[in-house]
Amino acid sequence: MTELHPDLRENVRMLGELLGQSIRRYPGQDCYDLIEQIRAAAKADRRQESGSGQRLVSLLGKLSDDELLPVTRAFNQFLNLANLAEQYHGIRRKRGHHSDLMVESLGEVFARLKTAGVDAETLHQRVSDLRIEFVLTAHPTEVARRTLIKKYDEMSDCLAQLDHDDLMPAEREAIVARLARLIAEAWHTDEIRHERPTAVDEAKWGFAVIENSLWQALPDFLRSLDVSLTEATGQGLPLHATPIRIASWMGGDRDGNPNVTHEVTRKVFLLGRWMAADLFLRDVRALRAELSMWQASDELKAQVGDAREPYRQVLADLRDRLLKTRDWAEALVNGEPADASGILFENEDLTGPLELCYRSLVECGLDTIAQGPLLDTIRRAHTFGLPLIRLDIRQEASRHAEAVAEMVDYLGLGDYRQWSEVERQAFLVRELSGRRPLVPRHWQPSEPVREVLATCEVVARQTPEALGSYVISMASKPSDVLSVILLLREAGMKFPMRVVPLFETLEDLRGAPEAMAALYQVDWYRDYCQGRQEVMIGYSDSSKDAGQLMAAWAQYQAQEQLTEVARRHGVHLTLFHGRGGTVGRGGGPANRAILSQPPGSVNGSFRITEQGEMIRFKFGLPRLAVQSLTLYSTAVIEATLAPPPGPEPEWRKTMDWLTERSLSAYREVVRENPDFVPYFRQVTPEQALGKLALGSRPARRKPSGGVESLRAIPWIFAWTQMRLMLPSWLGSDVALEEAARHGRMPVLREMMQGWPFFRTYVDMLEMVLAKADLRIASYYEQILVRDPSLRALGESLRSRLQGCIKRLLELKEQERLLEQEPVFAHSMRVRNPYTDPLHYLQAELLRRDRESEGKGEVPEMVERALKVTMAGIAAGMRNTG
Repeated sequence: MTELHPDLRENVRMLGELLGQSIRRYPGQDCYDLIEQIRAAAKADRRQESGSGQRLVSLLGKLSDDELLPVTRAFNQFLNLANLAEQYHGIRRKRGHHSDLMVESLGEVFARLKTAGVDAETLHQRVSDLRIEFVLTAHPTEVARRTLIKKYDEMSDCLAQLDHDDLMPAEREAIVARLARLIAEAWHTDEIRHERPTAVDEAKWGFAVIENSLWQALPDFLRSLDVSLTEATGQGLPLHATPIRIASWMGGDRDGNPNVTHEVTRKVFLLGRWMAADLFLRDVRALRAELSMWQASDELKAQVGDAREPYRQVLADLRDRLLKTRDWAEALVNGEPADASGILFENEDLTGPLELCYRSLVECGLDTIAQGPLLDTIRRAHTFGLPLIRLDIRQEASRHAEAVAEMVDYLGLGDYRQWSEVERQAFLVRELSGRRPLVPRHWQPSEPVREVLATCEVVARQTPEALGSYVISMASKPSDVLSVILLLREAGMKFPMRVVPLFETLEDLRGAPEAMAALYQVDWYRDYCQGRQEVMIGYSDSSKDAGQLMAAWAQYQAQEQLTEVARRHGVHLTLFHGRGGTVGRGGGPANRAILSQPPGSVNGSFRITEQGEMIRFKFGLPRLAVQSLTLYSTAVIEATLAPPPGPEPEWRKTMDWLTERSLSAYREVVRENPDFVPYFRQVTPEQALGKLALGSRPARRKPSGGVESLRAIPWIFAWTQMRLMLPSWLGSDVALEEAARHGRMPVLREMMQGWPFFRTYVDMLEMVLAKADLRIASYYEQILVRDPSLRALGESLRSRLQGCIKRLLELKEQERLLEQEPVFAHSMRVRNPYTDPLHYLQAELLRRDRESEGKGEVPEMVERALKVTMAGIAAGMRNTG
C-alpha cells in the first residue's frame, strides 16, 4: 500500500500538532481529549473494529450544544491544513522530491513533439500564436473565507522556508513559532461568512488572485516558455505574444443573478483599472530604480531631449500618468468628480513607453538589462493591460429578444415575438447593414429592457482589451447572436466584440452544429466575425439534464460536429469549456481532459472557466500557478500538433448503445420517480445550503420548483456532502451492467486502450466512486428519512452504486478502486477519520435543525456547527460544486 511521501506526512503531522496546541490552550485540555477520542473512534470505525461505529456515534451523540462548535471546527481546520500541506507538496523544491511531481516540463513536451515529426518552424509558429484564456467565475463553491486563505498562504510560505537544509536551530524555531501563531490565528478566526458577498466583492476576490499570485506567476511562466522554445526551435517567444489571457465573469455574469446590474459592471470595470494602475505603478517605480543607464537610442533621445538619465525620465512621465489614472478610477468608483486629463486609457498608452525603453536598450547592446524586469512588465502590460482583466458579459437570449421586441413594437413595425426566424434575421441584418439609429430618442422601455440597454452602454464605453466575450445562454438561433450585436451597436460599440452562443442542455448540444451552420450562412455575420468564432459548451446543466455519461458523449459529438461545420465555412473555432471543479460538472485533471478532446477541436486556442475553490487550488500560489499554466499549455500544444485518435466506428455504436441506456435510467429516477425529489430534499443538506453565504447568486433560478430549477452547483454539492455522489454515476451503473450482460466488456476495454476520451471518462468515474461511501449515505438516510417508500428508493440507489463499483472493477480488471492512483487513494484514507465525524455530526445537526425550524427557533450553536460541517466536508472532498 502506497503511503504519503515522508515529507508530506511530516508536514501534515506538524500542522496537526500545532493545531492541537491551540485547542489545548482554548477551549482546553478536556476539549482536546474529547476530539482525540472521536478521532480514535473514527479510525477504529474505518478499520471496522467490533463496536467502533457505535462508539463513534455514541461519542458524537453525547456532545452538548457548547461542545458541537469546537469539535466541528477542529476537524474542519485539520482538513484545511491537510489540503494546505498537499498543495504545497505539489510545488516544493527539495532533493529527492521530483518523483512526486506530475507536470511534464515544456522542454520535454517540445522534444517529444519534434521526435514525432513536428518541425521547428511549425512548433515555433504554433506556440507563438497560442491562445489559452482562463475565465475566473464566482460560482459559489469557495467555502473558505479570504481572511483564512491569506493565512493559509502565509503558512505555505513557512513550509517553504522550513525546506531549506541549511537552517540554524534558532532559525527553524522562529519559523515554527510563526507557523504556530498563524494556526492559532486561524483557530480563533470564524471560518464561516455571515454575510453573502456582493458581485463587486467577488470581483475584488478575482483581482486579489491576480495581485497575490498571477502577477508574479505569468512572467515567470513566459520566461520558462521563452527558454524552452529557444532551446527547441532556435527562436524565442515574440515580445507581443500573449499565449495566456485572464478573463472573468465576476461582475459580468447576470444570467439568473439579479444582483449583477449595469452599475455593478461599470464599477467592476473601474475597479480593474484602479488596481491595474496601482500594480503597474509598483513595477514602474522598481524599474526607475534599476534603469539608471545613460546610453540611449536616437528614438528615445528625441522624446526626452538631453536628460542625463533618459530611461528614468520616460518612466517618471509614465509614473505620473499612472498616478492620475489611479486617482481618476478611485474617484469614479467612489462616486466623486474625476479628472480624466492625462490618464492612461488605451493599452498603447502603457505599452508604448515601456517598449521604447526596451528597443533603446537592445539597440545600445544592453540586451541583458532589457531582458530583465522590464521584459516582465511589458509582458504583464500585454497580458493584463490597463483593464487588468477581460470581463465577459453573460445574459440569457430571451432578455435580448425582449429588448428588440419592445423597440420594434414602439416603432410600429410589428410583433417581433411572433416573427419567424427568417423574418427576425432579415430585420436584424437590414438594421445592422444600415446607418440610422434604431433606438428612439424619447422612448421609455420597461425596467428589464432598460437594464439590458444600460449594460450594452457600459460595455460600449470600454476598450477592446477590457472585454472578453458576450456569452448568450439558451442561444439556439442566429437571431440570438445578431440581436446582441445590434443592441451593442445601438449603444455606441465601435469594434466587433466576440459574441458567443452557449449550448447547455442535451437538446441544445444536439442542435448546436445546425444552429452554427445557419449563423455562418448569414453573409453579414461572416464579415463581422472575421473568420473567428467562439462557442461555449456547458458541462454542468447537460450533466444535470441527462446524466454524466450521456452528457459527456453529447459534448464530444457536438465538439466534433462544430469543428467540422467551422472548417467547412472557413472559420477558426475556439471552444469555450464551461467546466466546474467536480466530475459531475465536467471537472477532473486538466491535461487529461484537454488531451481527450475530439481531434482537431483544440486548434491552438482553448478557453475554460475556473471556478470557486479550483481557482485557489490551481492558481492560489505563484509557483502553483506556474505549474498549472505549464500543464494547460503543454496539453493544448500537444492536442493541437499531435491530436488524439478519434473513435472507431464500432466504438461510436457502442457509445450510442451505452448512452441510450444511461439516459433512460438516469431520467427514470430523477424526472419520473415521484419519490426522488422528496428523497433528495430529506437525505441531503440541499435545503440548508442557502444558509452558507457562499456567493452573490441565488441557489435557484426560480424560488420554487424541483430539481430542474436548482443550479448545478448546489445539486452536486448536496450529494457530495452525504457521499452518495449520485449525479456523477447514475445512469452509468445501468449502462455498465447491460454491457456486462451482453458480453460487451471486451469492446469497452478496447475503447479504454485506444480512445483517450473513453479512458478519461472511466478514470473520472472511478475517482468519484472512490469518494462515495455507502455507510455514510446510509447513516444520513437512517437519521433523516422516515417514509418507508423513500427509504426503499435510498436502498435501491445504494445497491445500484454498489453494482456500479463492481462493474467498473470488472471493466478495469482490478480488485479495488484506485489501484493505479495509490497516492490519491492514500490521501482519501488519511482524510476519512476527519471527515467521518463531520458527516455523522452533519446528519444529527440537520435533524436538530429541521426539528427546531418546525418549532420556529434554531439554536445558534446548532446552525453555526452545521455550516462548519458543510465547509469541513467540502475541504475533505477537495471540492464542493
